[in-house]
Parts: sequence; structure tokens; C-alpha cells
Amino acid sequence: LNDVCIFGELSLDGSVRPVRGALSMALAARSADFRAVYVPAANAQEASYADSLTVYPVRTLSELINHLSGRKQLVPCPPPPEPKPAEHDLDYAHVLGQHLVKRALEVAAAGGHNVLLSGSPGSGKSMMAKRFSSILPPLSHDERLDVIRVWSAVGRAQEAVERAERPFRAPHHSVSAAGLVGGGSTPRPGEVSLAHNGVLFLDELPEFRRDALEVLRQPMEDGKLTIARAAGQVTYPADFQLIAAMNPCPCGWYGTNRCTCAKERVQQYLR
Repeated sequence: LNDVCIFGELSLDGSVRPVRGALSMALAARSADFRAVYVPAANAQEASYADSLTVYPVRTLSELINHLSGRKQLVPCPPPPEPKPAEHDLDYAHVLGQHLVKRALEVAAAGGHNVLLSGSPGSGKSMMAKRFSSILPPLSHDERLDVIRVWSAVGRAQEAVERAERPFRAPHHSVSAAGLVGGGSTPRPGEVSLAHNGVLFLDELPEFRRDALEVLRQPMEDGKLTIARAAGQVTYPADFQLIAAMNPCPCGWYGTNRCTCAKERVQQYLR
């Protein structure tokens, strides 16, 4: 057992339950020159993304004992298949008209720029933002590993493994600052990290709490986020494109005869 690594959660009945962070642990084992890892069967596909490492899926403790004693060998997990091209239900090609906005979003996609969309209700802001991911390039191998590692930290690695497209996160405007950046006694990733290598969409931007918007400064500048707690300090990646949408005033019809907002209210809203 000198050159193998074993991790998992052992139940009282002898079954091996999945754990969070399996890919990160497998990559750490590879860096430490282990040749093989024995992991819970539910984590095997995730851990198999650690190239040049033999991954054995284990369902029960007796399976592992039989394998190590030579009675019945476990079958290693095959290398992960190449992801299939994403089939977008929300495709950018479905957007009709709005040529200037579409051109702006295409420039943003090409250059990795953040975007603020402002317009009256029903003009298509949310509709176009939700289709923005369909014109982004596919994830590279290293980007895909990063996404799986982050999602694995919240116990949702299988979703990331099965998804071919870039992450798209759209938290509700009632989200707290901790919900955006992460937290807890054992710090877990928040929405900005779950959007790593993808898109963070904030609809109705002025409705978000000010403290929640302020915490976006560091990850937008550094591409990562550090969370400090009594138990320790954790740094998660948070390199995302921000797309925000808002009305031009509280009622949404500023500049038309339908607007019912006082000038001071409009200025306060825009601030």
C-alpha cells in the first residue's frame, strides 16, 4: 500500500459512501507520486480525470479487502470520454432582431468582457443573457478540471462531469453576500466560484443588496476569492464573465410617456 491512496466515507454496514472534493484529492495523490487511488464508486468517474493515475471504484469494504488480498480484482475505471458538444435549448441563433445588442454581446464573448444591459421590460435583456453561453468556446481540458473541482467541493461533481457547456449561474436578487462568495464554518464555494470559467448573470441588478454587490470587487479583479474563517483560510477560483440586466428606472419606462417615476427616484435607483 506504499504507493496507493485510499479515501471515502465508510458506513456502519461496510458500504463506501461518496465524498466531496474527490478530483482534488486524486490530483493531489498524483502530485505525490501515488500510482493508484481507491475511491467510492460514485466518485470514480470524477477522479478518473486525474490523468496517468489508476482509479479503482470501491462499493464496499469487503470488495477492497478481496482485491488487496488477491481473491477478486477490482476493475479500474476507464478514462473519461470526450464531452459531447452541448445541445443548447436556449440558442443564441434564436434571437431575432436586436442587432446592436447582439453585436455587443458577441464582442464581449470574444474578449471576455463584462456587460450591463439596460432597457425597458420585455425588450429581451434576460432572454439574450440566458443564451450568451451558447456562443462561448468550449471548455479546455484544464478549464474543465477546474470546474469539476469547484462543483465537487459542494457535492455536485456529477453535474459538472455530465455538462459540456460552460457554467451559467443566475442567483436571485435576494441572495446574501455569503451566498455569492461562499462561506460556512468549513468554507464552501459560492455563486461566483460555481460560475468559474463561465457566466454569472445578475438580473434586476439594482434590487441586489449593496453589500452583496460590493463583495464582487475582489473576484472580478483577481479571478479568485479567499475566505477566512476560524477553522482556516480557503482560496477558490472565481474567474467569470458578469452579465447584469436592469431597468432604466423603477417602473421600467424611463424616457417614454408611460414612466411614472420622479427624477430624484430615478437617480437614486441608478446609483
